[in-house]
Amino acid sequence: MNTAAQTDFPAAPRGWFSRSEAWLDERGKGAWIAAMVIGFIFFWPVGLALLAYMIWSKRMFSKSCSRRRSTETTAWKDARYARRHGFSTSGNTAFDAYKAETLRRLMSEQEAFEAFLERLRAAKDKSEFDQFMDERVSAAQTARDQAYDDDYAADDMGDDVDDIEVLDEPARDKKKKKS
Repeated sequence: MNTAAQTDFPAAPRGWFSRSEAWLDERGKGAWIAAMVIGFIFFWPVGLALLAYMIWSKRMFSKSCSRRRSTETTAWKDARYARRHGFSTSGNTAFDAYKAETLRRLMSEQEAFEAFLERLRAAKDKSEFDQFMDERVSAAQTARDQAYDDDYAADDMGDDVDDIEVLDEPARDKKKKKS
């Protein structure tokens, strides 16, 4: 009998804090917030401690309280998943091993797909940013070309510019008095 394929997970000794943490995690972020508010109502240091713990353990800003894959061992994760979704051992070790392997494979495929989606989003964001930068550069080039054309057109006036007499107010008044 292969011990690696066995799905009977040893029950880890857990205290009241671990059990209450798991209970709140199963119910989601709303349960954590409700516990914090109740803590503030009854005794403010308890609410403050819960808030600090939620921020420190990144429960406040994560997508889901129950998705902490990187900190848990595979066996504990499989056992918790099995308990949460109602899977129990059937008594047939071959089937249980197949079921555990299939679930493990599906979880890894889901993680790979999520990583693919993240790379896809990053590529889309990069292409949109590159398009924005290209449009910005072309708009600046167009403005620069327009300014150059305007300057070139003014230079083309050439000798005609010297013939134009610009009079300011006092000079105009003097000319009117002379006439």
